[in-house]
Amino acid sequence: MPPPRSTTRVRIHPLGDTALLAELGTRLDTALNTRAIALAAALKKRRDVRQAVAGYATVTVHFDPDQTTHEALGSAIKRLATKRPPMEEPGRLHRIPVVYDGPDLESVAGALGLQPQAVAEIHTRPIYRVFLVGFVPGWAYLGPLPEELAMPRRDVPRTLVPAGSVAIAGRQTGIYPLATPGGWHLIGRTSVKLFLPDSDPPSLFRAGDRVKFFGVRP
Repeated sequence: MPPPRSTTRVRIHPLGDTALLAELGTRLDTALNTRAIALAAALKKRRDVRQAVAGYATVTVHFDPDQTTHEALGSAIKRLATKRPPMEEPGRLHRIPVVYDGPDLESVAGALGLQPQAVAEIHTRPIYRVFLVGFVPGWAYLGPLPEELAMPRRDVPRTLVPAGSVAIAGRQTGIYPLATPGGWHLIGRTSVKLFLPDSDPPSLFRAGDRVKFFGVRP
């Protein structure tokens, strides 16, 4: 028997004259992210597609207007999205050492009604998914963060966050690869380099990879 087909509903939104956005859903969900990555990979094989970039649960598609139209490509995307993605290969697993002594650790613990060591312990429990890479070179959006640690971004962002800072916001976590402004809560730091300018691609993490944090002493 052929494999069952997906019931994923796709919304198509035009983005100017030569691009569109395919929306598979709105949740922070590893299954939706897997489908988005698979759909982007399938679209990249088409001659009428110039670029396909997966997001959390979306794919931004840039196309050749001499070969297709919004309507034709949108219909093709809906057909592709009904196909069950190929068996997913586990992304590379990265083990990241973290010193949990960030400047926001105490305030995060207080806001959540936890001890600082409990914040660190909960943060190290999951194996996180790299949903996408962006914002600054090497930055990866990781999740889902355990609900016990979910909290909004800082009311006042910092003008400069040190490279290597491990942070949380909402249901996500991440590591600042470069010294940049930022509004996430800083709970720790790591010495692992995420932006590798001499590598191709220059990011340690790639969409679909897995990340496991573990605590270390200073």
